[in-house]
Amino acid sequence: MNSVSRFSSRVENYAKYRPGYPPGVLEILNSKCGLTRESVIADVGSGTGLLSEVFLRNGNTVFGIEPNELMRTTAESLLKDFDHFRSVVGTAEKTSLPESSVDFVTAGQAFHWFDREAAKQEFARILKSDGWVVLIWNARRVGSTPFLREYETLLLRYGADYAKVRHENAEEGIEQFFPPHAMKSASLDNVQRFDFPSLKGRLCSSSYAPEPGDPNFNRMVADLQNIFDTHNENGVVNFEYDTRLYYGHLRS
Repeated sequence: MNSVSRFSSRVENYAKYRPGYPPGVLEILNSKCGLTRESVIADVGSGTGLLSEVFLRNGNTVFGIEPNELMRTTAESLLKDFDHFRSVVGTAEKTSLPESSVDFVTAGQAFHWFDREAAKQEFARILKSDGWVVLIWNARRVGSTPFLREYETLLLRYGADYAKVRHENAEEGIEQFFPPHAMKSASLDNVQRFDFPSLKGRLCSSSYAPEPGDPNFNRMVADLQNIFDTHNENGVVNFEYDTRLYYGHLRS
């Protein structure tokens, strides 16, 4: 499925149920990369604006680069109160931003959809000479609890191309993106707490999950209900993540 269009039917669930990013992201970028409120951010593959909002609340000017029209217009609506948000029709390989115009290029849960070589050239073009690339994933902990282990089994059973796009594969080979510069990394704890309707929404936000009308959809939801009924505590299950950051320079 085309990487731009594969989320078009899932935008509402994506905006509601995908995880945000912990405050520690800003703390790391402040201490390690010199992030300030004056830093200009190009958030590439910005989707519905989950990562953009972190920087907007910090006072930064953010260019949200997003090729999917439905995701982009959703971000424009959700972030309309931030005067320093700039919504841009573009891709990682062709952002349309001026040369040497931004301090940070970020990508939250998106880098694995990019043409890496073309994106590297474009990022180097739009970054200032001392600018940073920051690649971030909320990586679900697949085996930390019985609930998460059974959820992973459900995805492997029903996810159309889940084995290809799961986060372990998405993050593979990232260190090869930064040479000749060094790549640094960090990890933070993150968690969402879901009742069953929210858990279902989180599952349906995934591009590989069957949708209503698919023969497997009702079976998948029934299995999800069984997993939830087995593992919830007081009507809630914990969705645990490692928020992983990979960051470095591209220009001398």
